[in-house]
Amino acid sequence: MQLGFSFSVLLASLLVALSVSDTVNAAPTKRSPTPGMVTLPLKRLHRARDDIHPLILLQQHVNRGLRRVARMTGRAEPSDLELRENLNKRMYLLPNGPFSRKQSAVGPLNSSKKLKRFNRIGFGGAIAGALDPAANSNAVSFVKKGGKGGKGAKGKGALAGAAGAGAGAAAAGVVGGQGGADANGVNATGTAAAGAAQGSPLAGIDPVDVAAQNSNTVTPASKPTGQNSLGLDIEKNDVGYLATIQIGTPPRDFKILMDSGSADFWVGSETCVSENGGGCGNHTFLGPQSSSTFVDTKAPFTVTYGSGNVAGTIITDNVAIAGLPLDKHTFGTANQESVDFSSDNVPFDGLMGLAQSGLSQQKVQTPVESLASQGAISDAITSFKLGRLADGNNDGEVTFGGIDSTKIQGNTLVTFNNVNTQGFWEGAMDAVTVGGQDLGLSGRTAILDTGTTLIIAPAADAAAVHAAIPGSASDGQGGFTIPCTTSTQVALSFGGQSFAIDPRDMVFAPVDPNNLAGDCVSGISSGQIGGAQEWLVGDVFLKNAYLSTDVGKNQISLAKLA
Repeated sequence: MQLGFSFSVLLASLLVALSVSDTVNAAPTKRSPTPGMVTLPLKRLHRARDDIHPLILLQQHVNRGLRRVARMTGRAEPSDLELRENLNKRMYLLPNGPFSRKQSAVGPLNSSKKLKRFNRIGFGGAIAGALDPAANSNAVSFVKKGGKGGKGAKGKGALAGAAGAGAGAAAAGVVGGQGGADANGVNATGTAAAGAAQGSPLAGIDPVDVAAQNSNTVTPASKPTGQNSLGLDIEKNDVGYLATIQIGTPPRDFKILMDSGSADFWVGSETCVSENGGGCGNHTFLGPQSSSTFVDTKAPFTVTYGSGNVAGTIITDNVAIAGLPLDKHTFGTANQESVDFSSDNVPFDGLMGLAQSGLSQQKVQTPVESLASQGAISDAITSFKLGRLADGNNDGEVTFGGIDSTKIQGNTLVTFNNVNTQGFWEGAMDAVTVGGQDLGLSGRTAILDTGTTLIIAPAADAAAVHAAIPGSASDGQGGFTIPCTTSTQVALSFGGQSFAIDPRDMVFAPVDPNNLAGDCVSGISSGQIGGAQEWLVGDVFLKNAYLSTDVGKNQISLAKLA
């Protein structure tokens, strides 16, 4: 393969439009009868990609996970060349289309013919993918032109129908069934079950997720049910998590990605410049022009993530998290951002790392550690409940200072030691079961990272898991396919408690967008983690458990969700 081909594909895979989320308003703080605990609202992020095959998308997530785990374990990161080679291998595996040896009608990538981007609406056999570089989350959706769904089959009716009472017709429109919705979804009627009965099987891909991926909207959180609980909005179909906090004088809202796999807090600077030479997008920025309490220490910092990087100076300014003040807090403003953060279409203004501060490139306390040291919360504890759009009840949240007992089954709560010495959250994993069968994978450890979408396991372990899932197959490059209709449950055990993964979360994306009842890319992949017994466990698992981390005790807790 020529070098031009590799770079063309890399650009086609990475330089894509990202969808803008709706305006985020700060949610009010709720006081708890339990002192020393506060909960912050998070909003879920989605950014659409419409030119990428799901297997290429899978490899991008694996590449990012490999970089993250290398940093987590203190090992050398894989080189850019290695990661490009991983993508090239995937391209050769695809049976057809613009990323394979058999080119589609748009012509070879290295020809003079411009690569045509897929349309999400009304394009026969199109694949519409999504990728969140900064939070390392994903969403994939598919729209088929055929069927008898009227104008709704072209997409608009499907999207509008799924958003309202016509979810069934929307589903039928997506899979080419008897939807009957008009172009605006006005006449869409029925339920998802009825739509499935009239059209093709939904095959584990919820029509609500499909519609959300195409609509580029943020689903607001449900009203919090617990004290001091602020909701997490879901962007598209379970891609990223966003919290709204206040910074500066006068205080202004900033939309911040929450990441348990890093330890630096930063927002864009008023003087921010993108790596491509332009500005840093349509974001909220911080500096002396907007905040009278802004003080620049001039000390530099640089942070490189699995996708993207930022550089700037360490500053102090007033911060409020769920109404708790952090006056003269020390953190960073980014004067330079890669396009992963600077694009107009990136819907967040900065990132908050919630690993331990020993990992911080800025060499300062994380916000949760500062809140605890100032007595605003009793302990430096961060707790996550990650929502799932398909549940229809977006009750996700992040809590500082303790565990929200209303979110968990109390008798399932287990606590275990953090064994990672770099500052990440890693614990002993007792067992892995598939369909109730113990695979004998004892002695493993798992890094629990809200900033990673997939589960990445050592090659032998990933193969063992999929060997126990009926209908699974290996693609020969570390990825696996499973039936889109699978009901087999994979479960991970910690502290003697088994936590099952919902089969919906195991389904990453259908291999053939025209066959939602066929094979899907698995949410568990293999990679060179570094050790033969280390796993990197992201949101595929974490959506199924309540995660709490305690800096003071250097411990991790998990519980089944209420």
